[in-house]
Amino acid sequence: MQHQRNNTILLPGFVDLHVHFREPGFSYKETIATGSTAALRGGYIAVVTMPNLKPAPDSLLNLQQQLDLIKLHAQLPVIPTGSITMGQLGAGELSCMEEMAPHVCGFSDDGVGVNDAALMKEAMLRAKKLGKPIIAHCEDLSFGDAHNSASEYKALERDLQLAAQTGCHYHVCHVSAKESVELIRQAKKDGVAVTAETAPHYLVLCDADVLPGDGNYKMNPPIRGKADQTALLEGLIDGTIDCIATDHAPHTAQDKLNGCPGLVGLETAFPVLYTKLVREGVLTLDHLVNAMAHNPRELLKRWTSRVFGGSVLWDIQTPYVIDPNSFATMGHATPFAGWEVFGQCLN
Repeated sequence: MQHQRNNTILLPGFVDLHVHFREPGFSYKETIATGSTAALRGGYIAVVTMPNLKPAPDSLLNLQQQLDLIKLHAQLPVIPTGSITMGQLGAGELSCMEEMAPHVCGFSDDGVGVNDAALMKEAMLRAKKLGKPIIAHCEDLSFGDAHNSASEYKALERDLQLAAQTGCHYHVCHVSAKESVELIRQAKKDGVAVTAETAPHYLVLCDADVLPGDGNYKMNPPIRGKADQTALLEGLIDGTIDCIATDHAPHTAQDKLNGCPGLVGLETAFPVLYTKLVREGVLTLDHLVNAMAHNPRELLKRWTSRVFGGSVLWDIQTPYVIDPNSFATMGHATPFAGWEVFGQCLN
């Protein structure tokens, strides 16, 4: 429900199905405390963390380190994913999925693709039995580097066939390519249990906007062409793409200089999307709220049986300039620095 009065509007709190809080293992980049505080400032009421950690959450023993930190420091509900493979390598042996299942929302090797079809099929069968999704990073570099969209959509094409065979709920991370949108659209028509997310930067930027050599535009998958951006927006409008997730991925300034892919997004997602898409008539506010609040809430309810409620008050009439130095997150890398936007969280 949206309630507007004067300069403010009350919106359902958002849920982000894809963040990196870096703890345990990389607390010099982000912590549970700083990441969850950034989420609150961005209007979120719950987030799902990816397993790019040290140790990787590939057993209950390793996962417990993250669970203990969440209990101590989280400022809002933080729900982990378990890794698909031991060591989150994207290959080798499958993780201890059964013992982690009560404590995670699903299984992912985000950051690497699981490109062994037999291994992925077995992971899907086990996840299906446990009532959990496979949350997939689609990237197969045998089809070219990440800038070649085939590295994404060919991996996705194979996984959709496996999802159809196994009946596993298959959730696609950070969709960036027009071919991927069409594959997901057709799979949904065919009755495959597939859902998908994309990220704010793919919706408001295309490759013509990228400043060469500027690490603030370096992420994986990369920002693609105008046709890809258009396809993603169309997919969001017609329901092919279910959710917008930030892929919030903080790094140190030195890491970014060294070429690490990833940007922060929790504190900029709604202001950027509201300003560039809703105010400019590309999307309705209902479309945006569905993708950031209602749909991810429903998915988490399916994956965890937990119901997330709550609303957030926004000032949508007073412009301000995005300043990374004001962020609660420890990361400052964003292509949106200096943008004038509307949408200040007042909670």
